[in-house]
Amino acid sequence: MRRLLAVNGSYRSGGVMDQAIDVAVQAATLAGVQVDVVNLRDYPIEFCRNCRECTQQPGDTPGTCVQNDSMQALVDKIEAADGYILASPTNFYTVTAVFKRFMERLIVYAYWPWGTPAPKFRKSHATQKAILIASCAAPGLLSRLFFTTLKQLKLTAKTIGARPVGSVVIGRTAQQEHPTLSEDARKRIQRLIEQLM
Repeated sequence: MRRLLAVNGSYRSGGVMDQAIDVAVQAATLAGVQVDVVNLRDYPIEFCRNCRECTQQPGDTPGTCVQNDSMQALVDKIEAADGYILASPTNFYTVTAVFKRFMERLIVYAYWPWGTPAPKFRKSHATQKAILIASCAAPGLLSRLFFTTLKQLKLTAKTIGARPVGSVVIGRTAQQEHPTLSEDARKRIQRLIEQLM
């Protein structure tokens, strides 16, 4: 593996998710892998218009969106990567709105011509690997049982042609105004990076 793409759905600069991404980047860099970090809060991505223009042409390469914003640059980064770190805090039981907006715009990875009942994945065979990182105010186990954050991250991986090889949920992140990542969470993230290699 030569190049990883980390997609961070956190709104909070320097928060727990940023700290988790930093740990993942350090571990991957030590293994000789280049990591490109995308903080979605810094990328102006418009809402999907549901015009489906991007889904009309067949093939395994992503379609082209009619909107002129930062999404095409993100799709280019996805296509250039050998593996992925997909990360989002939990807001109202699921991924953040900025991550959801990113997910919706991944419709470019679907082939769905008019007259067909459902879309097909352009990347139907998972050729890449991904790790998933979620955080939440509740204990991590409760997040796995009752929240959909990990499910949405898994769907994102599947959509872009990746197979999740591991996940971590960082729980109890709302105990302090400025929480720091625990040593246990750091070690779990480092182990995830090893699984990704």
